[in-house]
Amino acid sequence: MNNEKKFNPRCLEKLRNPERVNRENPDLIWQIINLKDPDCIVDIGAGIGFAAIPFSRKMNTGTVWACDISVEMLTELKKEIDKEGVSNVKPLLMGEVDVPLPDSIADAVIMQNLHHEFDDANKNLIEVKRLLKPGGKAVIIDWKKEETPAGPPIEIRVSTEGIIKHLEEAGFSNIQSYSDLPYHSFITGDNA
Repeated sequence: MNNEKKFNPRCLEKLRNPERVNRENPDLIWQIINLKDPDCIVDIGAGIGFAAIPFSRKMNTGTVWACDISVEMLTELKKEIDKEGVSNVKPLLMGEVDVPLPDSIADAVIMQNLHHEFDDANKNLIEVKRLLKPGGKAVIIDWKKEETPAGPPIEIRVSTEGIIKHLEEAGFSNIQSYSDLPYHSFITGDNA
């Protein structure tokens, strides 16, 4: 991710905007990805826990690793975790590509509003494959490459077809695209 694309932690109001739930509903996402009692979910680019916190509440005993490259964002995430009273969300500082977790740890890796920021999607998706258990699910949700009421400039967005191609090139199988989110591509792929 180059510096122009990194999210500015001073713009937290965008992450806390109540309209975000209407356009990127975590409960709907959870329902569609249909995880069966996962032990571990990794949320890359977790921000303030928009997906990590609601997902953690749906897990029986599992852990959500909420990863971000920003120390400031992780500080805000810790405040949200305390405020929401969840104990199974674990903030984790990551590198541009590298996530300091063991191989084959995750039942699912979610990346929301992040794909357009990758300098090299293949490197990032290879890291996702490393984190996933065999049969684990990559979940990519990112702004459609069309005009929307919010979101990054259209010229840096990646089309649904482009995201699917990236997943194919990284070796994912059973790639599915869902049209349930009004302004976002929503794509899953299985770790073969």
